Amino acid sequence: MKIGLIDVDGHNFPNIPLMKLSAWHKQNGDSVEWYQPILHGLPNEPMDIVYVSKVFSFSPDFPYFVNAKKVIKGGSGYCIKLENGKEVYHKENDKQLPYEIEHIYPDYSLYPELTKDTAYGFMSRGCPRGCDFCHVEAKEGRCAYKVADLSEFWNGQKNIVLCDPNTIACKEWKDILQQLIDSGAWVDFSQGVDIRLMTEEKAQMIKQIKTKNIHFAWDRYEDKEKIVPKFKMFKELTEWKYQKLTVYMLCNFNTTFEQDLERVYTIRDLGYNPYVMLYDKEHIPAGHKLKHLQRWVNNRIVFRSCDKFENFDSRK
Repeated sequence: MKIGLIDVDGHNFPNIPLMKLSAWHKQNGDSVEWYQPILHGLPNEPMDIVYVSKVFSFSPDFPYFVNAKKVIKGGSGYCIKLENGKEVYHKENDKQLPYEIEHIYPDYSLYPELTKDTAYGFMSRGCPRGCDFCHVEAKEGRCAYKVADLSEFWNGQKNIVLCDPNTIACKEWKDILQQLIDSGAWVDFSQGVDIRLMTEEKAQMIKQIKTKNIHFAWDRYEDKEKIVPKFKMFKELTEWKYQKLTVYMLCNFNTTFEQDLERVYTIRDLGYNPYVMLYDKEHIPAGHKLKHLQRWVNNRIVFRSCDKFENFDSRK
């Protein structure tokens, strides 16, 4: 069969389901290529199947006619929609990969520049938090659980990008962390590590993993009393410098600007780098103070040289 692939979000981050679909079809003798309207549109013979995938609901859908006998759309971008400020799951649009495709080694040749000596994948799914701004609960459940060993998507690459939503919430967290330690590869916990679940044992194991930068999150202001001691404990145990410690900070969701600024200063004073992420960013007016806050905080050079937000002038 002739198989076409469409990555709706673009090619800035590998689409893992498409890589697995490509590997499975090639394994079964099918030809696989990126679908290009100019080359594959009418009057050419239609492709047998074209898979269309997107992760983000805000990504505009593929705007062109797809010349194929069958078009299959899937991914979080199709089954999760932002409705009344909350991520809503539409089960009827959720296309799950069959077991034999879900657990196949990905075809990294689809993204040669992004996957050069780098492996991407999930070892666990689900998260116990159930945050309103996140779709993981709706799509994967409110319990973290192991779904794969590292060898399922890693075969000696120097770098590993782990896409798990909440690795250390999984009951098999020790097994997962030990596999990452044993790999000797540089590990990027791309979705962050839940600092609220941090213990001394977990911190000691994470310290043994090769990582250039570890990401945490402080999204709920009311977690302050619980989260600050955890940050202090992790910093003391690992002795890592702030350049290696990043804390994602969600703004424009349910916090005031004063609470946002307090979180920025607290994170910095604890010896971490804050990183501002704006919820529903496309609807924040130009020139809004939240956008100035994001410019100040996320430019590391400016942030470290200008100690107060009121002294920051974005025009300079």
